[in-house]
Amino acid sequence: MPKLKTRKAAAKRFRATGSGKIVRRKAFKNHLLEHKTSDKKRKLSKMAVVNERDEENVRLMLPYL
Repeated sequence: MPKLKTRKAAAKRFRATGSGKIVRRKAFKNHLLEHKTSDKKRKLSKMAVVNERDEENVRLMLPYL
């Protein structure tokens, strides 16, 4: 059986927690930050759990996660 390839773009964006959930970064924290409040920027800094509907696709892209 050949080895499965990992989608490298996905590997840079997702990681697994200790309990096996997949987490991602939140959007809207790259630029245009001047008009966003400190509170909003702080909330965007936290990791988010990938939605259960998308989780299967992410796991297919990351076979060894």
